[in-house]
This record gives sequence, C-alpha cells and structure tokens, in this order.
Amino acid sequence: MWQSARNDRLFLGLLVALIALAWLSLWVWGQSPYGRYLDHQALTEVTSEDVRLVVFFVGGWTLMISAMMLPTTLPLIALFRTIISDRSNKLTLVGLLATGYLSVWIGFGVLVHIADLGVHEGAEQVRWLNSNDWVIGTGTLILAGAYQFTPLKYHCLDKCRSPFSFIAGRWRGGNELVQSFRLGVDHGIFCVGCCWTLMLLMFGVGAGNLGWMLVLGSVMAIEKNMPWGRKLSAPLGVVLIGSGLATVILQLY
Repeated sequence: MWQSARNDRLFLGLLVALIALAWLSLWVWGQSPYGRYLDHQALTEVTSEDVRLVVFFVGGWTLMISAMMLPTTLPLIALFRTIISDRSNKLTLVGLLATGYLSVWIGFGVLVHIADLGVHEGAEQVRWLNSNDWVIGTGTLILAGAYQFTPLKYHCLDKCRSPFSFIAGRWRGGNELVQSFRLGVDHGIFCVGCCWTLMLLMFGVGAGNLGWMLVLGSVMAIEKNMPWGRKLSAPLGVVLIGSGLATVILQLY
C-alpha cells in the first residue's frame, strides 16, 4: 500500500514536471530571437522557399497543447494508470495514451495553420476585408461564444467529464498497446469537440502569450473537471458573444 502511494506521487510529480517544462520552454522561446514564430500571424510570411519554418509553428503549437491541455486530462490519465497498475508495461501504456491524445490536438493545430493561411490569402483578395481584418478575430470570438450553447459542445464535454465510464467503455485489456493509443485518440477527439473554438481564440492570441494561455487553460480545466464546471459553459458563451458584439460596436462607432 505504501509503495503504491509512493509510486502514485512519483507518477503525478513526473506529469507535473513535464507540464511545467512545456510552460518554461514556451517562456524561454518567447524571450529568444525566434519568439515571433509563436505568433500565427508570422506564418503569413512563410513562402515556398522557406516552408520549413512551418516546423517552428507546429513545434510552438505542440508545446502550447502540452502546457494547456495535458493538465485538463490528468484525471483520465491518473485513473487509467490506476486501472493498469498491475501491468509491467504500465508506463508504456500511459505514454501511448498521452501520445494518442496529443496527436489529435497536433493534427488539429496543423489543420488550423493551413486554414489560417487560406483565410489570410482570401482576405487579401477582398479590399474591404483586408482593411478591416478585425472582423476575423471578432467573428472567431462570437463563434466561440455561440458554440458554448450547442448540443455537440455538451455531448463532448460530458464525455470528458466522465473518465471512468469513458475508459470502461473502451478498455478491454486485449491488444493493450493499440487500445491505449486509441483510448488517447478517442479522448482527444472529444476534447477537441469540446474546446476547439476556445483553442481558436488561443491560436489567434499566439502561443507566446502565457497570460491568456493560463486563463483559457484554467477555464477548460474547470469545465472538464470541477463538479460545477458544466455550469460555466453558458456564462462563458455569454461573455464571449458580448465581447465580440462590443468589439463590433466600437469598430463601427
């Protein structure tokens, strides 16, 4: 019993250290000459001749996801480790779970980067939109607020808020390596379904803004893990929509 509790504390400590390392890496990166690559707007400067720089943006996004989203899924990871605690390869299985989870968010980030390039290229073709680029950010803000009231948002949120039933419905113990990875992928899909519009806001702000990362990361962690977290979704939606409409009024008047 004592040894098990000690191992649990060690495991939790390693996870917290990994998350802290991601935050520290982003801070150090932000202070370096390459800090601008944490801002998605710099991606518009990438041409076919230096497309390899996209690696910087994907790397920044990966660190941001590790820093913001891994803390929100700690209950699932800890519960999964408890369930498989009698297996000799439990660390490998937990690692595959985390890898599957992060791979979904990284894939989402790549798609968002590609879509962002398309949006900017399209905006350059429309004179009014090119001179009123605030519309894109404001539209994202209102979209994020409106999504907070959709059935899909709550369906995905409920999946994220029920780690035991989530694992029980997917873990059979056979072909455990594949199942662990798929469990992480499935959880990542529901997590993206729950939080994708909030992460669009973070994408717009940039991975170098640690303050907004902390705010949005905390909001998503509360939504997914606190007993009263589900009640936060609607008020958050009201705040986001209200902020977007206020921005429209300020810009027009």
